Amino acid sequence: MKHPALLALLLLVPAWAWAAADLAAVAARIPGAKAADLRATPVPGVYEFRRGAELVYVSEDGRFAFAGDLYQLSDRSNLSDSRRRELRLALLKPMPESSMLVFGPANPKYTITVFTDVDCAYCRELHSQIADYNRLGIRVRYMAFPRSGPDSESWTKAAQVWCAKDPRAALTRAKKGEKLDSPATCKSDPVAEHYAMGRALGLTGTPDIITDSGELMPGYLPPPNLLQALQADAASNGKGK
Repeated sequence: MKHPALLALLLLVPAWAWAAADLAAVAARIPGAKAADLRATPVPGVYEFRRGAELVYVSEDGRFAFAGDLYQLSDRSNLSDSRRRELRLALLKPMPESSMLVFGPANPKYTITVFTDVDCAYCRELHSQIADYNRLGIRVRYMAFPRSGPDSESWTKAAQVWCAKDPRAALTRAKKGEKLDSPATCKSDPVAEHYAMGRALGLTGTPDIITDSGELMPGYLPPPNLLQALQADAASNGKGK
């Protein structure tokens, strides 16, 4: 089961609730839910229920809930995947780029958002090749996602990076294993906000890459491989470059 916590929430909802015509009334019976969390699908009697960018589907009578992808057989399109892309971009849109650490060429072909952990080995490998990604036209926007969570050493290191006088240089030093002497708290520290965003997006590991189409590419890819993946992603979404 991919979403046990979300499905457990749904089990708390009485079966008769889903028969209500007013989705606001239905949402009121799901802890923390809003009417905006629910919407009808093309399948009669089946509703989408979302948390961040994660989706489950529920039957109108409230007897069933299932996690998985919904396909439209006429053109074999994955409706769930399209919806997740849409939700990821909607969640990221309000996040100011000024809170991210950006490494990129003057005229990028692609922009990716990378959730990174200072202590993650593959995150370090990715950053060690940042100049190669940039030469290929890939612009990298880093957001902090210390996997061990708050009050951990990785969290403190991330805060020190973003609180440094030169955060970009501090990130490079930290990913080389160097100790930083910058403070672990500051007014501009976005680590908690970035981490919450990663959780809302359903991320569990690092590096996690989100493309400008909203596609989630989990894990490290060498520069040529990432370029190929981005080209394929752009072509499949009508954004070929």
